[in-house]
Amino acid sequence: MPDADPARATAREAIALLTGATGFTEHRPPPRPLPPDGPLGWSGYDAARERASARTGEEESVVYGTGVVGGRPCALLSFEFGFLGGSLGRNTGDRLAAAYELALTRRLPLVALVATGGSRMQEGMVALTQLQRVAAASTRLRAAGLPQIAVVRDPTTGGGWATVGAGADVVLALPGAQVGFAGSRVRPPDADPYAYSAEGQFAAGQVDAVVPADELAATVTQWLRALGPHEDLPAAPVPRALPTAGAEPTAGAGTGSAAGVGTKAGAGTGSAAGTGSAAGTGPAAGGGPLAPLPGTGREAVARARDPRRPRAGAYLADYFAVRLPLHGDRSGATDPGLLCGLGLRTDGQPVAYVAQCGTPTRPAGYRAAARTIRLADRLGVPVLTLVDTPGAANDAEAERAGAGAAIADTFAAIAAARVPVTTLVIGEGGSGGALALAAPENTHVTVDSYFSVIAPELAAAILKRPPSETGATADQLRLRPQDLVELGFARSIVG
Repeated sequence: MPDADPARATAREAIALLTGATGFTEHRPPPRPLPPDGPLGWSGYDAARERASARTGEEESVVYGTGVVGGRPCALLSFEFGFLGGSLGRNTGDRLAAAYELALTRRLPLVALVATGGSRMQEGMVALTQLQRVAAASTRLRAAGLPQIAVVRDPTTGGGWATVGAGADVVLALPGAQVGFAGSRVRPPDADPYAYSAEGQFAAGQVDAVVPADELAATVTQWLRALGPHEDLPAAPVPRALPTAGAEPTAGAGTGSAAGVGTKAGAGTGSAAGTGSAAGTGPAAGGGPLAPLPGTGREAVARARDPRRPRAGAYLADYFAVRLPLHGDRSGATDPGLLCGLGLRTDGQPVAYVAQCGTPTRPAGYRAAARTIRLADRLGVPVLTLVDTPGAANDAEAERAGAGAAIADTFAAIAAARVPVTTLVIGEGGSGGALALAAPENTHVTVDSYFSVIAPELAAAILKRPPSETGATADQLRLRPQDLVELGFARSIVG
């Protein structure tokens, strides 16, 4: 593109970065002339606008219309930073509101290419209240089940970041962009500049990905495919079981296979489940043998804690052709032990995922999970959760960060979901910290997993039993995969 620095591209160059040769159809709202020198009569304001127009060729700081990105039609809006710093005035608000309305009436996703210094001081409170207009327009689009993607360029600050940018469902940033509510001239003089950068905002969980300009079109295309809008998507298929390192793969396994053992006919999502004995060895999906089930509770726990056991990353890599991470809790924190996002399977079906990675899940992880589940529910995308945690983080920092409230919010997100949620327990199911991500009536378990109200070691300690009785306590807890099916918690065992 013409500009040497894509983060400082013009509004139309930024659009062309996404649409390429497919073009862009510009729309304009009905003209609304401002009074001389604007609503405040700010001396020299008209002259400043004229200079900005002559310099940029634009009438205002926002250009909007429709275009096609990677074959996906969408509504586009793009800020022209060269026009009075991309600031928001009354006429900018008209254009932003019209862009959201265009997406709403045509049922299109909205892609916003943001580069702004915030509200236009020469228009005072008239300018500031445009943020309320944008928030209302965004809320209407959200209620209609239409996705919003923001690409934040350099700089994105002030009210533009706090509405069009941070208010989007997915926030992508160009490398090196200045991103933050406080602009460079209004922040404390000793403030860490990294906190106001794209990379700093990513580290703080406020940005989902920092994307190089030459990868932006492909990334936005994949997000548009995943986010939709969609109609009547089927439930997420149950993932196939993966072998422990060094073990032979299960015969007949296939991506999205049926579950192998269960007590309920038809258990499993996306295909029929086999039925068989709830203990011992039974038929697996595709007719192959089911891996041996644990004979004791102690063995079940040991197998779930085996470091060679496949983890969430392996399951997600096997399940999806494309993964698009959602990063952070939008409250300033991240949890590397919990993976969230949307993915595309080989047949193109989008599925949202929330996957625990075998570590104690932190409050930021639960908040990110709830964010992902609610986004998927609003957009009609089915959800897959992978459960694998010894429990919620229980250190003092986790308590100060609101562990209880974050877990409660995740329970609520699952309970309120209208889209189908499919759960596979792939390792440890440690009490409420694991149960918060489990789908009632649609949870499946692998042969190397367990689920328990409490870890057997802790249960023995509470009961004042010696360590030698931990195994017997594990048996009493009935935490093996086959126990979970018999108790009605799990629909099937995936072999």
